[in-house]
Amino acid sequence: MAVKIRLQRHGKKNFAFFHIVVADSRSPRDGRFIEQLGSYNPNTNPATIIINDERALAWLNVGAQPTLTARRILSYEGVLLRKHLQDGVAKGALTQAQADAKYAAWKAQKDEKVNAKISGIKNEKIEKARAAKAAEAKVNEARAEAIAKKKAEAEEAARKAAEEAAAAAAEAQAETPEA
Repeated sequence: MAVKIRLQRHGKKNFAFFHIVVADSRSPRDGRFIEQLGSYNPNTNPATIIINDERALAWLNVGAQPTLTARRILSYEGVLLRKHLQDGVAKGALTQAQADAKYAAWKAQKDEKVNAKISGIKNEKIEKARAAKAAEAKVNEARAEAIAKKKAEAEEAARKAAEEAAAAAAEAQAETPEA
């Protein structure tokens, strides 16, 4: 029986998430599986991957073949690196302590990189919010200036109209003879 580590699609249209499963290669994509190893959600930034490393490594060691996408996910999570290091220990190329140290160093570097991306996304959001607020303040200031200008023009027009009315009344009073 050929065993595959592959993705099983779930979720709704245009918003899929996947379960990482071990299944017989002859069973349908979303059908029967042997064991669920974790989940993969590409809708978040960065993508959320939850996987049982120990079980995935055990299945790889007994010959399960990952699909291309599952291989990329396992590589991203370091499962394939652990398998590679375990093979080196089995051949005598390095000790278990050296393999553990290499994996720990790789994992620390990977975690640092992911945290940098998360903080970069957060900072980018904050900067966008600041820029939007500054643009809104600029628009509000321009509107306030336009309203003040219209108000000043209206006051000037009212003052001129009052002066003209006063001048016309004075002129009308000067034209009428006093009795």
